[in-house]
Amino acid sequence: MAIATEKNSVAQHFGRCPCYTMVTVQNGRETARQMVENPGHEPGFLPKFLQEKGANCIVAGGMGPMAKTLFDQCGIAVMMGVAGSVDEIVHSYLKGTLKPGENVCDH
Repeated sequence: MAIATEKNSVAQHFGRCPCYTMVTVQNGRETARQMVENPGHEPGFLPKFLQEKGANCIVAGGMGPMAKTLFDQCGIAVMMGVAGSVDEIVHSYLKGTLKPGENVCDH
């Protein structure tokens, strides 16, 4: 999973965050975690970039409708409207209790 990250919390906008926390989950457990710097926000680039990094889920506060469509086309599940620390998000994801909220992106 890729978590749009800013200061160890979920970033409000997936494309403008400084980095992504990439979390590998196997058999319901976190097996690896690494930070990947955001290479830049260009339309259509980040979904494929994160897919190549192994993401099958993106977690963010929000994103625009075109980005959501592109993630869907790449087979990456989108969890928008999420807030909290990266550790809280990972814990909720592993327990199966992570729930999307309202998209905080207004464009």
